[in-house]
Amino acid sequence: MYKKYEMELAGRTLRVDVGRVAKQANGAVLMHYGDTTVLCTATASEKPREGIDFFPLSVEYNERMYAVGKIPGGFNKREGKASENAILTDRVIDRPMRPLFPKDYRNDVTLENLVMSVDQDCSPELTAMLGAAIATSISDIPFDGPISTTQVGLVDGEFVFNPTSAQRQVSDLALTVASTKEKVIMIEAGANEVPEDKMIEAIFAAHELNQKVIAFIDTIVAECGKPKHEYQHFSVPEELFEAIKEIVPPEEMEQAVFTDDKQTREENIRVVTEKLEEAFADKEEWLDVLGEAVYQYQKKTVRKMILKDHKRPDGRAIDEIRPLAAEVDLIPRVHGSAMFTRGQTQICNVTTLAPLSEAQRLDGLDENETSKRYMHHYNFPSYSVGETKPSRGPGRREIGHGALAERALIPVLPSESEFPYAIRTVSETFESNGSTSQASVCASSMSLMAAGVPIKAAVAGISAGLVTGDTDDDYLVLTDIQGLEDFFGDMDFKVAGTHKGITAIQMDIKIHGLTRPIIEEAIAATKKARTYIIDEVMNKAIAEPRPEVGPYAPKIIQMQIDPQKIGDVVGQRGKTINAIIEETGVKIDIEDDGSVSICGTEKEGMDKAVKLIHMIVTDFEAGQVFEGKVVSIKDFGAFLEFAPGKEGLVHISKISKKRVDKVEDVLSLGDVVKVVCLGKDKMGRFSFSMRDVAE
Repeated sequence: MYKKYEMELAGRTLRVDVGRVAKQANGAVLMHYGDTTVLCTATASEKPREGIDFFPLSVEYNERMYAVGKIPGGFNKREGKASENAILTDRVIDRPMRPLFPKDYRNDVTLENLVMSVDQDCSPELTAMLGAAIATSISDIPFDGPISTTQVGLVDGEFVFNPTSAQRQVSDLALTVASTKEKVIMIEAGANEVPEDKMIEAIFAAHELNQKVIAFIDTIVAECGKPKHEYQHFSVPEELFEAIKEIVPPEEMEQAVFTDDKQTREENIRVVTEKLEEAFADKEEWLDVLGEAVYQYQKKTVRKMILKDHKRPDGRAIDEIRPLAAEVDLIPRVHGSAMFTRGQTQICNVTTLAPLSEAQRLDGLDENETSKRYMHHYNFPSYSVGETKPSRGPGRREIGHGALAERALIPVLPSESEFPYAIRTVSETFESNGSTSQASVCASSMSLMAAGVPIKAAVAGISAGLVTGDTDDDYLVLTDIQGLEDFFGDMDFKVAGTHKGITAIQMDIKIHGLTRPIIEEAIAATKKARTYIIDEVMNKAIAEPRPEVGPYAPKIIQMQIDPQKIGDVVGQRGKTINAIIEETGVKIDIEDDGSVSICGTEKEGMDKAVKLIHMIVTDFEAGQVFEGKVVSIKDFGAFLEFAPGKEGLVHISKISKKRVDKVEDVLSLGDVVKVVCLGKDKMGRFSFSMRDVAE
């Protein structure tokens, strides 16, 4: 026997099965939204992990290809490493859940979400977000939930909740909002330049719907929830704090953190820590938690300076942006490059253009997402923060930052018909001290313009921070937070957009949610900041896209042919098209609708390829003049190839006005001669004449 709970959610049935499967997990639910089915489990270790000073939470979103009736591609016919979509879903589940676990909880917790069936109209990602929250809420794991998540689209100016596949295709907004009973705890958005007031309206429309889902979850928890288990607390003894303040008074700690140079601050804290280690050398139990104590002392100092004294560690005003700089064409020979610097955060972005055939192919669960024409990749080497460690490829953070910048730029990209290129931008982090993802947005926007990509508008990004007091009204929103303010603050609210509106949002917080006034103030602050960045910094480096792509970028000529003639151009086993490619040095892509893209760097070769394709698809008429190469000699004449895969006969009588006894007396294999078309002979072959060309 198991318990089944149902509610209508955005016109579809949400069903939760409790006690049906995975009964050995701390908490487990089998989620059904329409025909989408996801198994969500929450498990925790019995004991805390030793030697750590953080909460070890792991979130896994496991896509199974059988969920959409597919066998995985490639030689290894089983699922491999997580897809980019799975990693981004892991992050979006993690972000609203993490703040609701106890801050001193050190037991390993894993939230597993197994996608077993996908109804394209019922998002498996949303189903997993709801399932992870329910599984944790009914488990015995300490958790201050429940939470709910809603997706919002904008179709024809109207909001749609948890949009269907067709609605997602035409929506101007892809917004995900997670809420507790009182506040908004997570926002993720991609948008087609949606105005700020419309975005705020969408956020709180989702928050309102979340309250209905939370009420539904509460009924499940009331009937099925387990008592929360006790756990070992890891708090710093109050007497240690008092002893630290005796040795390092608050004024001295303020002086240690009050600098705009990250390395200087780190050195100051190292000196303070060594001083304390020496003072407590005979108190081993204090030395074990000294690192956490110094961290908390710094945090309290920074938060008090900001909230009470309105002093930021680097001396800036609350709404002041760090020093900015922008330049383009930093890197020679690449297709486009730009560098954006904000204080000690510095990003260099490089754009590469290629034919559409080099767009990324996707093998995932969404039937509408089969390829990706624009790719933004973000790299974060250890030297950017003054550390040393080997590079192991991009982690979840790098993938998330790349996807955020990608989402911010997509709304301003030209269509494939306007600009038939695949586009890749790569953001290299040269220096990092806060909000490199938004610096990547600025650098990418300029890099695309420098490469000659006709984007519709410049896009800038900025991050707002937050420090809160004891009440909801006691808070301060900070513009352009640096690393320390992100580390010790309560929020990292990243917003990217154009003058017209927002293109991307990502909000991370460490507290139990935000009120509407905080969200409105943060969005207003980022609007003001990004307007300044575009007008006063980015536009002065490059104000508009260059009129054409650079000398090292591939050039593309587009032409349209009759789809019935595609086979003629391709030839048997690709023989004809490969011959054109070999002869001209270009790359050729042909779509099923007959659109042809010819890509190359040399105009002469591209023009020749166009001419050859035209010849192949043209229905020849008598009187047209061609050049052809002799490919075969017979007693009765010579066969000429006048276009790849197209041959015709020059009869011996049509070679010359003089009598020709043997074809070999006039022609040799490989000769290129000018001929006039005489139409087709009785055998359906093209017939040519050399002797009548002049006429």
